[in-house]
Amino acid sequence: MYISKETHRGYNAYINADEDDLGTLMDVGLLVMEAGDTYSIEEAEKETAVLLFEGTVTFSYAGKTVEADRPDCFHHEAYCLLCPKGVKIELAAHSHAELFIQKMKNDRDYEPVMFTPETVQVQHAGANGELMGAMRREIKTFFDYENAPYSNMVLGEVLNFPGKWSSYPPHHHPQPEVYFYRFDYPNGFGAGFSNGEIYQTGHNGLAVINHGFHSQAAAPGYAMCYAWGIRHLDGNPWEKTRIDDPEHEWLWKPDANDHIFKG
Repeated sequence: MYISKETHRGYNAYINADEDDLGTLMDVGLLVMEAGDTYSIEEAEKETAVLLFEGTVTFSYAGKTVEADRPDCFHHEAYCLLCPKGVKIELAAHSHAELFIQKMKNDRDYEPVMFTPETVQVQHAGANGELMGAMRREIKTFFDYENAPYSNMVLGEVLNFPGKWSSYPPHHHPQPEVYFYRFDYPNGFGAGFSNGEIYQTGHNGLAVINHGFHSQAAAPGYAMCYAWGIRHLDGNPWEKTRIDDPEHEWLWKPDANDHIFKG
């Protein structure tokens, strides 16, 4: 399923887990702020992740204050706050700012964590010329089961270079996932494959992936950055789980394209 909408100043809800039967069990939204705006989050039952896509914002939570500045998500690393239920988060914008917000029910208590540009995990995938460089991308992880086993969620970003593919070769995992797309130009576009469907992706669009093999591509000339959020299943957390499509497993071979010209 793909969700596209015109966003406005304030909170833009894409998924409300208490109302939408989409299988994610997560709330997902985009908060748009202007200089001088403030916004508060305080959930009694849900943990909350707040990812800064762009802008200058003060994060205040649990007696701490963090000044975060990220001009864009294509050239600068992120700030991402993860808080348990019952913690009040206060956001104050000092410029135009856009933030991805993801929530899920979690009874566990833990110390809030601010993941910063210095702590983000970055994997330079496809950087060695595999498949003629067609799947070169940067996979960024803020938190997952390895560094935040107390959370019921996972959150990261992928920087998909223009004309390249990501989430590739096609793969799946039993844990539901969402992709929230950003493009360096508002009219940028790409293509997504999931749930047995093909859809055109665009700026501020959201894909809900509940089953099936999935992969992405960005149109030439347009860089795509998407947040990827996963919810753990009870007794089956996402532990970098990846089940490749057997029809395309051969693409992992180092000489996979040696049978054709290399351009």
